Amino acid sequence: MVFRGINRQVIFEDQEDHVKYLELLKSYQEISGYQIYAYCLMSNHIHLLIKEGHEELGIVFRRLGAGYVYWYNWKYNRRGHLFQDRFKSEPVEDDAYLLTVVRYIHQNPVKAGITDNPIDYPWSSYQEYFIDQGLCETKYILDLFSEDLTKAKMQFETFNQAAENVQCLEIDEKKRWKDPEAIDLIKQLAGVKNLSDVQQLDKLKRNEVLRSCKSEGLSIRQIERLTGISFGVVRKA
Repeated sequence: MVFRGINRQVIFEDQEDHVKYLELLKSYQEISGYQIYAYCLMSNHIHLLIKEGHEELGIVFRRLGAGYVYWYNWKYNRRGHLFQDRFKSEPVEDDAYLLTVVRYIHQNPVKAGITDNPIDYPWSSYQEYFIDQGLCETKYILDLFSEDLTKAKMQFETFNQAAENVQCLEIDEKKRWKDPEAIDLIKQLAGVKNLSDVQQLDKLKRNEVLRSCKSEGLSIRQIERLTGISFGVVRKA
């Protein structure tokens, strides 16, 4: 999940703001029963990797948003919305992509030039994987590396610090394509008259078209919706 400040407004002005949001995450975790695998609070947006508990995530994020905005507006004597539109989300379908998203979230401060090492950033879950306490369910992730905890932490560190040019959760700044434009682009790239024909292309040609669509800035969800090709296939192409 990604939450961004409206008009890219700063949503964390100081340490107290960060602490307040983490307190809300903890409080609603106890109420809603969700599990957190990774988080990162940047100045104007938030990354959360969460597994739904007994309460739907939509309800959870409305709680979080309302709770933080109420407090933020009170503190800074302001009114109105703080977050842009609704939250952005995408499903995590397998363990390999789960680890990719965890690394992507933890590398945000590095890619933003805030620090050279994710462990030095105080407002992400990265440190929790080494101190065995905090908001996150770290065991599941670490067990994917090794059953030996010491080895798992070493491998986790190596994996999370490895550079990877991947865009998760689709918060990049590329052009946002309207559906009519996207439809024309897909048809042109695929050389077809009907979008449904894209599914009939051979695998190599289909994947080439999907990669081209993504490189032009079409989101995975938009490609999935317009072509009928599954999210997982579009992502892996």
